[in-house]
Parts: sequence; C-alpha cells; structure tokens
Amino acid sequence: MASIEKRGKNSYRLVVELGYDANGKRIRRSKTVHVKTKREAEKELAKFVTEIESGEYIAPEKMSFKNFVENEWLKKYAEKELALTTLNKYTSHFRSHILPFFGHKQLNDIKTLYIINFFNEIQKEGERKDGKSGQLSEITVRDIYTILRSVFSNAVEWRVIPNNPMDGVKRPKVGKRNPNFYETDETQEIIRALYDEPASWRLYFLGAMLGGFRRGELTALEWTDVDFDENTITIRKSISYTLQGKAVVKGTKTNEYERIVVMPEWYMRELRKYYTEWKKERLLVGDLWEGGDKQYVFHGGTGKPYYYTTPTKRWRKFLAKHDFRYIRLHDLRHTAATLLIEAGVDLKAIQERLGHSTYQVTADIYAHVTKKVNKAAADKLERLAPKNLVPNSSP
Repeated sequence: MASIEKRGKNSYRLVVELGYDANGKRIRRSKTVHVKTKREAEKELAKFVTEIESGEYIAPEKMSFKNFVENEWLKKYAEKELALTTLNKYTSHFRSHILPFFGHKQLNDIKTLYIINFFNEIQKEGERKDGKSGQLSEITVRDIYTILRSVFSNAVEWRVIPNNPMDGVKRPKVGKRNPNFYETDETQEIIRALYDEPASWRLYFLGAMLGGFRRGELTALEWTDVDFDENTITIRKSISYTLQGKAVVKGTKTNEYERIVVMPEWYMRELRKYYTEWKKERLLVGDLWEGGDKQYVFHGGTGKPYYYTTPTKRWRKFLAKHDFRYIRLHDLRHTAATLLIEAGVDLKAIQERLGHSTYQVTADIYAHVTKKVNKAAADKLERLAPKNLVPNSSP
C-alpha cells in the first residue's frame, strides 16, 4: 500500500506500507519530495515503490556520511575504479581531513553551505597534518574536492540522496606551475656523467630523458616491448605501486592505447648491447631467477622489477654525486618535451610521444616553452629589418 501526503508548498511525503514484522510492528518506508504538483508526486511515488521492491532503497536518515563512504563508496566505486596509488592518497585525505568534519553527519543532512564552510576551514593556517607549518597545498585541497564530488555524485546516482550538495561548491583553483626541466647544456652534462653509471641505470634515465617515459612505464618495460628493427619502444603497462612485496602491474595512465615511441638509433644500439649482457646474466642467475616468465628490461639482478620508488632514490643519489641541479625524475619527461619543442617538433607529435590524453593538455603544460621558442624565432627575423637591408631607411 502506498500513499501521498501533502506537507507544505511544493512538498509531499511518500509513504509505502510493507506489512508487519515478526513482532507485529508495522513496517513503513517514507521520504519527502519537493515537487510542484500532485501528478509529479505520484510519479516520484511510483519510482519510490520500484526502489523498495528492487532492494535499491536505502533510508538516508539511517545512513551516516562515514558509513556511506566506508561501506558503499569505497567498496563499490573507489576500490574498483581508482588506481592503487590514487586510492591510498584519497583514503589518507579522507581520514586526515574529511572524516573529522563530516564523519558524525547524516548523509542527507549535509548541505552546500556546510561544505563551503568546510573548505574555508581547511584552507586556514595550521591545517596540515604532517607537522609542517603553513596551509594545505592547492593540490591537496583540489584532491579533497574531487573526493567529495565523487562521494556525493555516487550517492545521488545510487538514489541515496535526491540532490548533490556539491553542485553549488566551486572547484578550488590550482595555480599554474611551469614544468621544471634541464636546458640543452645541462642535458649534455648529465648525459656525459651517466656514462660513469651502470648501463642499466644509464639507459633507464636516458629513456626518461629522450623518450619522455614515466617512471612506472620504464619499471614495467619488458624486452617484448622493444623492437630493434624499427628502433621503437612500445608502452603497454606501468608499475606504480608494490603490494606485499609484489609489483602491481596496470595499464598506462591514459589506459586507452599502446604508445609506440621511436628512439634515437644510438640509444637503441646501446640498448641492444645491454640486452646481450642481460641474457648472459640471466643464465648465470639460474635457479635464483625471480622474474618468472617476465623479462623486465630493468631489474635488481634476479629478474624482479625495481621497487617502484627505487629509481627516484637512485636519481637523487646520482644528482648529488655530480652536484647537478635537482629536478624530479618525472621532470625528465618535461626535459624530453622541451628538447623536442626547441627542435621544432609539432606539439601533436609530442602529445602522442608522451602519452597525454589530449592535445590541449600538452599545449597547456608547455605554453611557456612554445612562447619562448616563438620569441626566439621572431628574433631571428630581425636580420630582415629594413635598416639592415635598405640604406637610409627609418629605424
């Protein structure tokens, strides 16, 4: 049995009777909807009855924010859809910043203004949880926004709440930061110094600098991804996390297609020479081989891929040893892109080489570099100024 009760202007209460429980207590489900006419309320009632009969209805007044995130959102969305590194980062933000503010609230009691007040609070001085002074970084605030947007969007999609309170909350702005990279002369000095390093690490870092590969992509690279005839490396997968001592292998960041990157001939010659030594070492390892049927190009000696943070530590150590200016290992991707831009390579080709999801991403990241190159090109045209060609012309 179902009924509609008029509660106020543009407000109706929907009631569905479900009989009695074992103790003779009436079982009833109800919800309030905000619609203009009774006809609209009747449509909402029909949907409400369908939700209850199909088991999809969850009474929002009995669902706390904490329980929804931990028992519904995490299990049914985050753990299935998010990369492990992203999931861990988001879980940390949830525990440190979101739960203390929202955990005690019922999901349907959280309004837009409450969320706006929350963002005002977390952007104040002293909100960091790592013991450092200052405010939360702009990126952390944006991540928290992304988490809340996802939580409430799923709550609406799963019909736990009728409206998304995040709809009136503006996405926090993150100031543009120009990518860090090495200039050509610095790149040359670094390449010279890399020849004092073991071949595996030299080729790893050169791969990042010349091919624009991500750390996880190089760590997951296998010999089956290398084509010596065509001088190409194909990026199919990535290792960005290690769980219980085992590398977690996943698709690439964009996860849309394999990325084939043509490498310089001299790099591929050195890689082929390294492959010959790699096969000899594989035979010497014998029964101690831990790579199974995998043939990781870069490994620690027994076939297992590097622990996902090992290349970063090795890169820091290399820079400190030679007293080079520090930039992140990831910034070698930016160095690769900058070298190509300055060589006149089209941005579309650079987008495909680096594996950016769209052309616009590439254009936005390297806007300042292209501006610099365009200015340099214009400066070269100064030789055509009339004063250099036509006697007695005006300056």
